[in-house]
Amino acid sequence: MTAHPLSVVEVCSRTERDQFIKFPWRIYKNDPAWVPPLIIERKAFLDRKRHPFYQHGDAALFLAKRNGEIVGRIMASDDPNYNLLHQSNVGCFGLFECIDDRDVAAALFDAAASWLRKKSRTEMMGPIDYSTNYVCGLLIDGFQFPPTILTAHNPPYYQQLIESCGFAKAKDWYAWWFADPAKAAARLRPLAERFRKRWPVTIRPGNLRNIREESRRLRQIYNQAWEKNWGFVPFTEAEFEFMTHELKQLVIPDFTLIAEVGGEPAGFILCVPDINIALRHINGRLTTFGLPIGLIKLLYYKSRTRTARLIALGVIEKHRRTGIAEMLVLRIVEDAMIKRGFTGELGLTLEDNFMINRFLEAIGAERYKTYRIFKRTLT
Repeated sequence: MTAHPLSVVEVCSRTERDQFIKFPWRIYKNDPAWVPPLIIERKAFLDRKRHPFYQHGDAALFLAKRNGEIVGRIMASDDPNYNLLHQSNVGCFGLFECIDDRDVAAALFDAAASWLRKKSRTEMMGPIDYSTNYVCGLLIDGFQFPPTILTAHNPPYYQQLIESCGFAKAKDWYAWWFADPAKAAARLRPLAERFRKRWPVTIRPGNLRNIREESRRLRQIYNQAWEKNWGFVPFTEAEFEFMTHELKQLVIPDFTLIAEVGGEPAGFILCVPDINIALRHINGRLTTFGLPIGLIKLLYYKSRTRTARLIALGVIEKHRRTGIAEMLVLRIVEDAMIKRGFTGELGLTLEDNFMINRFLEAIGAERYKTYRIFKRTLT
């Protein structure tokens, strides 16, 4: 019998789920860059009855314990839609948090692997929270910078833990910092003007009064524009509605633009204020002793936020050489960033999406973070 017995249990009770959600506070207690998640949002994300992923996929949560103390956590997830589309047999791990101990990490990955084998999967990749439509990737550089909305953050030692458990690189994603919108606008204006004279493109703000119909258009563009990207899985209608509901309090019309050609959707750009700036001040809670202290702080800092994140830029393939991407970015730069005084993050972009990466470099964006997806064969 070992001096420090280690066990991994599947999360079954509400108490265990709450322990799963709150464990990161131990890992990041001395990390000034970490942004505590909103606990109520995490509960909704993991709610099997509410989250639309469970309408077509499945997932399980695991806690690692040593002498009754929680020392790690992991989620295993299975998305039949992804495997059907890619003709693959892959499962995912996500929400990985662990003390700096290889034995704990190995036990967590073994638990996730065992669950995925019961689903007849032969490969595991991650970190991916459900699918690539949600937070994914392990931060491998840029640890000093706080995470922006819908991006990951983790300690540097996670990479070594994951690799020591038999994982190898599958793909990298880049995040870009955009600090000089005036410089970008000067470069983009003549280019966008040349395209505008050649192609009849209409660009309009998102219609927040009919957000359900607008959401349908965005999903249509997204699923067509991203379909050939690595790791792509289409958003289901329920998933896109869920995300729209989550983001609608943040969406600003000037930050969400739709490009149309002949009245048909051709591309879109979605940029939102970085709510993480505000979340850093409330430690995951909207109320304290029944009082809405966290909510008041959240609204206060949200109103003063001048940092944004470009979440998505997509153009349907047949319209990609018509300058729509350039026109959309120029509008965001001029109307959202220069007029309102915003700077922010662009991304994430795939490491081998050379066209968009060169475009971002050309307008003055600086690559400041790298996220990695790992994979491992399940034997």
